[in-house]
Amino acid sequence: MSYFTVKVYPPRLEQIEELVALDNCCLGGLWSFDSYKRELESPNSHFLVLSLDSNQSILGCGCFWEILEEAHITLLMIEPNYQGQGFGQLLLYCLLKDAVKRKLERATLEVSASNQPALALYQKFGFQLAGRRKGYYRHTGEDALVLWRNNLHYPQFQEELSIWEKQINARFNQVNENLEFRI
Repeated sequence: MSYFTVKVYPPRLEQIEELVALDNCCLGGLWSFDSYKRELESPNSHFLVLSLDSNQSILGCGCFWEILEEAHITLLMIEPNYQGQGFGQLLLYCLLKDAVKRKLERATLEVSASNQPALALYQKFGFQLAGRRKGYYRHTGEDALVLWRNNLHYPQFQEELSIWEKQINARFNQVNENLEFRI
């Protein structure tokens, strides 16, 4: 029996083309090559990518900007063929765990008002509606919902992280008993 490991790690500059291709597939070209390069080189930008050891290509990525005591999540995307399998949960978990490691107190993000799968994921992780940005997405004119998650620095949040890690592992084991994740 062979095992596949899900790897979550900071991307390298030579992976920018792959990030741009994933962005085009998932987000319609939200960020350019130069945008990704700038993010990877910025000390305030914290990037993670996700891949399977059986397939070294990037299946997902997430990023947040560290702004004072806040993690502003700017990206969270999973390759469409891998959506709905728990990879988005894993990536969000890893971003929030990284924010806690950096002693950030809250997380925020914008999400398309019609993106029900993403909204369900964020709500599962305790994000709450804080506002709406009218016409935020230029290419569609759609509104963005602003979501917040407070108290990342409280011990209770550490307990929640531990529970989420167990749930993610259980989901991977349920979907594919040969899949485990490593950060």
